Amino acid sequence: MPTLEAIATKIKRLQEQADAIKAKQASATLDRIVELMQESGVTVADIEAHIGGKKAGARRGKATPVPAGLSTAKYQDPKTGATWSGRGRAPAWIAQVKNRARFLVDGTASDSSTSASTKAKRRGNYITGPQPAKYRDPKSGATWSGRGPAPAWMGNAKNRTRFLIEDAQKVGDSKDS
Repeated sequence: MPTLEAIATKIKRLQEQADAIKAKQASATLDRIVELMQESGVTVADIEAHIGGKKAGARRGKATPVPAGLSTAKYQDPKTGATWSGRGRAPAWIAQVKNRARFLVDGTASDSSTSASTKAKRRGNYITGPQPAKYRDPKSGATWSGRGPAPAWMGNAKNRTRFLIEDAQKVGDSKDS
């Protein structure tokens, strides 16, 4: 007759075998998921967007496991080769750095401050600030420059030319020539 210790040992051995089989199946499943994602070009962000973001029951601070090769590194430490995706808490080697451009993996941004100022200048090729009135409501006399959201009296108009102010139309014509 088997003893209690022998049965406990057998249970422990069977539990270890069951855990090994589960781990092997999970690994095979993850490999298949990664393969399908790479074939179809789906990212983890696409999946999160499809299911509506993170689940309500997810605990804060718990890292979501990402299959190898899906997380793209945005920054790399030139000394150690360590990488960081730019998401989450910054690692110590980049946390106190003011200009992170020199750590970018692609290396395209040599100086982000100059490119940011260039983008700001190119954002719009128009004059900022208050503009002269271009449209006038014949009933109330209210005016609108043509910038920003259309007022209620202009909002549903299909043909805005009937609201044009003649002076503004002439100024517009002279700018075109």
